[in-house]
Amino acid sequence: MTHATANIFKSMQDMQFETTISHQCGVTMNDSVEARVIAEVMGEKPGITVTYMPAMIRLDGEGKMEFKMGEISEALGRPMTPHLFEISTSTHYGRMVMVDDDTVVLFGNMEDALLYE
Repeated sequence: MTHATANIFKSMQDMQFETTISHQCGVTMNDSVEARVIAEVMGEKPGITVTYMPAMIRLDGEGKMEFKMGEISEALGRPMTPHLFEISTSTHYGRMVMVDDDTVVLFGNMEDALLYE
């Protein structure tokens, strides 16, 4: 299984600050068995960037990221629930919504997330 890896981090000299609104979203996870499986599954999806660091794994996307617990469970070899998924994620940016018992969606566009309020 191959997956896209990249490093989203830049040095300060390469940073360009903008006043526009980003529609990006993402999660940072402590490196663990669960985090590696989540990264492998999500890395197969278009538009997802996976960045491996010494003790963390970062997933970044544009617009929205859909985490299907069934896909993750199958790859992990044991059940993954939305609640266990939240424990696996150290932090996130964007709006995280549990849309059903199998799906957690992370929205980069807050207006899209409001449909689930």
